Amino acid sequence: MPTLGIELCDAAFQAATCTNQETKPLAIADHDGVVDWPGFAYFDGQKFTYGRSAENQWFVHPRRVAHTFWSRLTHEPSTLGPAGKPAPFSQLAFHFFQEFVQQITAAGPAEKIMLAVPGAYLKDPATEEERIGLLLGMAGELKLPLAGIVDMACAALCDPRGPGFNPALPIVVVDVHLEGSDLTFLTAEEHLERSDFIHLPQSGLAHLLKHLTGTMGNRFLRHTAFDILEDGRIEQTFFRQTKEFLVSGAPEHRFQINTATRAYEMIAKREQLAADSQAFVNTLVQGVQTFLRNSEHSGEPCTIALMDRAARLPGLDSRLRASGFHRILRLAPGAAGCGAARIGESRLKPAPDLADVPVETAVPVALAKRTAAASWEVRIQKQRSHGTPRPSPTHVILEGLGHALGSGRCTIGVAGIGADVTLPDTFSAAEDCAIPLVHESGRLWLVDSTLPRVAGSAPGARTLLESGDRLTIQCGTATADVLFAHCATANTSRAHD
Repeated sequence: MPTLGIELCDAAFQAATCTNQETKPLAIADHDGVVDWPGFAYFDGQKFTYGRSAENQWFVHPRRVAHTFWSRLTHEPSTLGPAGKPAPFSQLAFHFFQEFVQQITAAGPAEKIMLAVPGAYLKDPATEEERIGLLLGMAGELKLPLAGIVDMACAALCDPRGPGFNPALPIVVVDVHLEGSDLTFLTAEEHLERSDFIHLPQSGLAHLLKHLTGTMGNRFLRHTAFDILEDGRIEQTFFRQTKEFLVSGAPEHRFQINTATRAYEMIAKREQLAADSQAFVNTLVQGVQTFLRNSEHSGEPCTIALMDRAARLPGLDSRLRASGFHRILRLAPGAAGCGAARIGESRLKPAPDLADVPVETAVPVALAKRTAAASWEVRIQKQRSHGTPRPSPTHVILEGLGHALGSGRCTIGVAGIGADVTLPDTFSAAEDCAIPLVHESGRLWLVDSTLPRVAGSAPGARTLLESGDRLTIQCGTATADVLFAHCATANTSRAHD
């Protein structure tokens, strides 16, 4: 039986399976045959409906629709339900989840299930205890063979379909949900590990889609003299077309509204959609800049990984590049579900007691989809020691020039990645050549978080570097020697700073 990974994103729940290391996303249709599971609930006065059918009532009966129950997963009452007895947010989430799981398992049972959850669920101990507790309760009620819960950004980088990332550089995963956006900072040494997180509450797809429906509706009014606000059902039809235009990535879209007397049409361009989204995108990019500026890793070059729903935002990629972010990856749809399924199959078993289900914000780096090995390698030449420990290096010498080593993390690599020590231009073909060095406990370490390119070390191993040691870096016919040296004067001057 396969391992099932479920991506709990209220913009669109998704699922994937992994069998014998082969991972594939699943197309889960609802009761109406639609493969779309946005986190909406609708109460018609007698019964609840969920997902796409509930979203279809958003502009028709806005007061009978809720779309915040996943972002506010608590026992607090929602606004939906019989008079005087509104359903708690947790109840709406449970019945939504129940329908989704039933549609998945209709094709056959899973051996074990992994949940990829939003980073906001794990932002602090109190929030984690409440929201993860509620998820465990749902799993128990539905008798699911739950094997683990993993941070969504961390899981997405383990999707084997992904483009791969350079593990020598930190990664910021940008994700967009209905009620806000998540920014997750990860590093990849021995583990792919989340080290920082922030939630931007005013940057959600629900807000953007309402805004785009209004701006496109005003443009439609000027073009056709027809006001989509005349009827909630017409506005709902226009919203559906606006959303399809946004997520399709198409260069243009023909808006069509048919009435009993005539048909109205307008062709909209992607550039217009980008212009209408500009304020939203600018706020998101400013959030990324502020997040990195306030991080303890401020100033380090990083890779930006966009979840598919974020990558579809018109103008986001170009705006990030204009702001100085040149390494941008686009993750595949359902990346977190696929990654979670792979993590579960590789190393976890269903927990006999739900209290023992692991909740992870770090996974072994071997599970991450890193860039494939390029034609470069590093060899360490250790200086022979006569029993006396040699001092920790303060400088590296490359092509006769000395470069001071800072006190934190530094990188030797090719131009364009923001390396502290830049290799000669002859290494330009090795685009992912980056060799991370880390100071820890007063010593300098070479971290081989890449594949085994460092001769004699295993992936994820650390090698102590001392003065007199030498790295030989080779790419094709290009070779460079990096000598590690200790300058007592430099060390003393730093001590007096």
